[in-house]
Amino acid sequence: MTSHRTRSALGATALLAAGALALTACGSGFDDTGDGGSADGFTSSDDALTVVIGSSGDAETQAVTDAVAAWSEQSGVDATVQAATDLPQQLSQGFAAGSPPDVFYLSADAMAGYAGNGSLKAYGDELANRDDFYPSLVENFTIDDEFYCAPKDFSTLGLVINTQLWEQAGLTDADIPTDWDQLAAVAQRLTADGRAGLAFGAEYQRIGAFMAQAGGGLVTDGAATADSSENVEALEYVKTHLADGTFAYAADLGAGWGGEAFGKQLAAMTIEGNWITGGLAADYPDVAYTVAPLPAGPGGEGTLQFTNCWGMAADSPNQQAALELIEYLTSTDQQLAFSEAFGPMPSIQSAADAWRDANPDLASFLDGAEYAQFPPNQDGSADVITDFNSQLESLATGDPSSILESVQANLEAIVG
Repeated sequence: MTSHRTRSALGATALLAAGALALTACGSGFDDTGDGGSADGFTSSDDALTVVIGSSGDAETQAVTDAVAAWSEQSGVDATVQAATDLPQQLSQGFAAGSPPDVFYLSADAMAGYAGNGSLKAYGDELANRDDFYPSLVENFTIDDEFYCAPKDFSTLGLVINTQLWEQAGLTDADIPTDWDQLAAVAQRLTADGRAGLAFGAEYQRIGAFMAQAGGGLVTDGAATADSSENVEALEYVKTHLADGTFAYAADLGAGWGGEAFGKQLAAMTIEGNWITGGLAADYPDVAYTVAPLPAGPGGEGTLQFTNCWGMAADSPNQQAALELIEYLTSTDQQLAFSEAFGPMPSIQSAADAWRDANPDLASFLDGAEYAQFPPNQDGSADVITDFNSQLESLATGDPSSILESVQANLEAIVG
């Protein structure tokens, strides 16, 4: 994950999901066992590969271009990389026209729509490095027991603390909060001079971490569980501290996202993912900070994870080469190179130790992989989340139970 995509990871891909829903079954242009097919069910040809990405900037585009070029030289298969200006639209148009890219970035919530109309090749179980991916990431890209695509990287949420403001409030490392009561206490001490103790986005993609910490979640074992008592408790906790002014939405502070509120020192703490490091380095290099795990709630530790995968088109005439390219791009060495170039965390466990060694101050983000919860990936979930977010904007004066009952009804319509 990278900065501009993941500030609102699901919301950014809602158009992609909508585009997928609008398509008819257009992924049947090739018979995997007929002409041009290989014995293992993958098409094979001399065709060049086209790779389309949704890039966070020049660093990511260059890193992926260089990696694909290196693989191309090594394999002898021509391959080109294109950074889409509007990835959801470009993918939707490509599938509709019957000429999608062979390999592309794909979000979990958009995957279901494309999988449902036959546009995707489900190749995950054929990956040589299949067992190296974090299990929760594999689950994130699994539908009806089919592992569709390789997670390309991921991010989790952590508690980012302004060390200067922390020390000015008389707080030490011993005060870093490990539970909700402690978080409320330090947020109160840090709230001063028009500055909030803690700020975050008015969205499930941040507040959902509190739901996970309460022992809740939107979908559990395939069933909608939005209106659970655990989720009500989580929203009540957030509502209480929004109302008393120690917590604040970034937008209410005049900031576009939590990282901006934090960088401008409108808040002393924020809940964000590891993409914040790039944003702070670029825009607020003088703000010193530390990253801690999110405090545990009544249900234990909890955070959210965000990820994209390397999608493969069912209509690709050269799926065998596409598979080999994806294995190369998700290898330990290459994922570590991507991390150094533009900041994502590797999606494979074999890279964990090297990543920790290179990023010791960010280890809390990787630690979260052990207990991270991922947003719903069912077809239509993006629309449910969008509606949920609109209701969360008025949480400070709203009724958590009523909000969650509405989300429950919307989820049941797509989950069953």
